[in-house]
Amino acid sequence: QVQLVESGGGLVQAGGSLRLSCAASGSIFSINRMGWYRQAPGKQRELVAYITSGGNTNYATSAMKGRFTISRDNAKSSVYLQMNSLKPEDTAVYYCNADLTYWSGTSRRSTVHWGQGTQVTVSS
Repeated sequence: QVQLVESGGGLVQAGGSLRLSCAASGSIFSINRMGWYRQAPGKQRELVAYITSGGNTNYATSAMKGRFTISRDNAKSSVYLQMNSLKPEDTAVYYCNADLTYWSGTSRRSTVHWGQGTQVTVSS
């Protein structure tokens, strides 16, 4: 029905950059908030940033706001995370999620969908 597929993760040296992408597909009626979360080994999943359908953004910490930029392309049902000045502590699996409404038969359902995650590894 609905899928979120992330891409763009990988291995990068400290100080480097990565751009994560996440595309939603399926019988989507509308997408409200989209966001990025991350989960480091042995830690709980945490918010990185989210962006509303109108383009308003929110970052979990000021440090993330200074190095990461979240954006979206509503026409492509996609959200992006540009990550600069990466640090080893940014190493984690990054997940996108979307608060969306989709078609189920002739009905509309609203739920939060998650992607499968993409690994980001920052070496020192």
